[in-house]
Amino acid sequence: MIRLGTRAAVALCAILPAAGPAAAEDPEDIAAKAKPIACETLTTAALGVAGVSIVSAQSAPADEDPPAACVVTGEVNPRTGVDGRHYALDFEMRLPLEWNGRFLHQVNGGNDGEVVPAIGDPKELNAYAGKPALARGFAVLSSDEGHSGKDPANDVYGLQASAAFGLDPQARDDYGYAGDMTLGVIGKAIIAKFYGAAPARSYMFGCSNGGRHAMVAASRMGDEYDGFVAGDPGFDLPRAAIQHAWDVQSFETIDPDVKKSFSAADMALVGRKVLEACDKLDGVEDGMVGDIKACQKVFHLADLTCQGEKTDQCLSKTQVDALNRAFGGPRNSKGEELYSDWPFDAGMSSANWRFWKVFSGVPPWNGNPLIATMGAASLAAIFTTPPTMMKGDPDSLMAFLTHFDFDRDAPKIYAKGSFAVDGKTIDFKESAWDFMTPPDADDPKLEKLKAAGHKIILYHGQSDGVFSFNGSANWIEKLNANNGGDAGDFARLFAVPGMNHCAMGPATDNFDMLSAIVDWAEKGRAPDRIIAGVRPDNKEVPADWSPERTRPLCPWPKIARYAGGDKEKAASFECK
Repeated sequence: MIRLGTRAAVALCAILPAAGPAAAEDPEDIAAKAKPIACETLTTAALGVAGVSIVSAQSAPADEDPPAACVVTGEVNPRTGVDGRHYALDFEMRLPLEWNGRFLHQVNGGNDGEVVPAIGDPKELNAYAGKPALARGFAVLSSDEGHSGKDPANDVYGLQASAAFGLDPQARDDYGYAGDMTLGVIGKAIIAKFYGAAPARSYMFGCSNGGRHAMVAASRMGDEYDGFVAGDPGFDLPRAAIQHAWDVQSFETIDPDVKKSFSAADMALVGRKVLEACDKLDGVEDGMVGDIKACQKVFHLADLTCQGEKTDQCLSKTQVDALNRAFGGPRNSKGEELYSDWPFDAGMSSANWRFWKVFSGVPPWNGNPLIATMGAASLAAIFTTPPTMMKGDPDSLMAFLTHFDFDRDAPKIYAKGSFAVDGKTIDFKESAWDFMTPPDADDPKLEKLKAAGHKIILYHGQSDGVFSFNGSANWIEKLNANNGGDAGDFARLFAVPGMNHCAMGPATDNFDMLSAIVDWAEKGRAPDRIIAGVRPDNKEVPADWSPERTRPLCPWPKIARYAGGDKEKAASFECK
């Protein structure tokens, strides 16, 4: 349910121009005609959209990358939820005085619940090559997706507080898809009011849960944005969350304390052995696994099994069995697949991989991995129905995953109906699968996006420890099959060898997806290769790599194959 609905339609029609040829006008021409109003005059009354309150509108001077802009904060549809908590769609919009005629809807990660500064990619600057959208002249919108993750009323839930909004059905819907559908229209209305012209082009960009937001929007409203970029997307997040329990139960076979299941040395060994088996499959030995699919056929984890006592140069049989089980993906007692399998890649040696899967080192979490803190909290409160609320201490969250039943509990991601929760009967009309995923997640077609001539780019780290790269690869292959074998005219996936979740790892993880989607959507330049470089702050780049190393990222299923020349340069590789 999008609560603005028809009551905002009349007001918005008075602000936004009718769809038609003008919608395809050149962004630079639109920008040249723009006549920004005084920032402070952008009030609730001036905007005139039902349900929208402008909280503040203040001019911000230029400060290094952030250009001079009008910074607008607002609130949409404040209400009291069924749990008695306050809810609203809170947002921030930054409107640069030097506008380029474009709108970027910045969708954020984690459980949302915070209005992240609307500058475009504030945390994963690798995907913008270090220059955020705002600095390029985009008008940018960011939001909390309808709930506050720091509401003091939820402190009783401890580490589960940021997921406590799962008690309210509308908050679930806003988080899943309704917030984006509501706010996108409002963002365009604010742009039209401030500049006197609607944006010529609109884009959506996010990584992790933000990547999920982008994929859900591409399916639900692919005709409303010219382009989408989805990084390491958790597009089937409820299923991916089941993997958290599967990992914990797998690793507990090694040691009841999962933090002791795999040491940093153990994972460094796995990474080295993956490279030994797979590094040359793309034609050159360069510390990267270019051909990830072929690698799965030649790398065998069992070869690392200790023949005697456990050392740093081998894994115990229990470790081998547990890691193979985890990478095989969760299944129920009938053997039915509940999520996805995972590829072995060199970036498994990275600290980020262990932070998610094994050991965080964060004292308030008792050092437990992120899957056993935020992951467990979200699986319990948001991704299963009815929500399970708990004390939220590290032990209770870990116990939830330890005792998760893949026959009894896994189907709850598809459950809906009326349930008694905390002494109240709550009607959950949509399941977690309904509100969190694209409607065509299992049989992707992207009919609206395709019909409108719009585009989507996915990118995914091969060593992502949160969402399996294989999930994205399988999705694009299904989309290709549904489009005569190749959907490359409107959708492409780029694998990033060695990269962890959204960034880091032994990888060339610095690339410019924003320019790629703009060039494709506006100029018809399909991204046949996207050049990636080494990020200066990536401490896991091997010492023997040149800091100037570049690689082409290739549209799946093509990979970067060595063609000859300097192995540090992208020009020495071809996408084949």
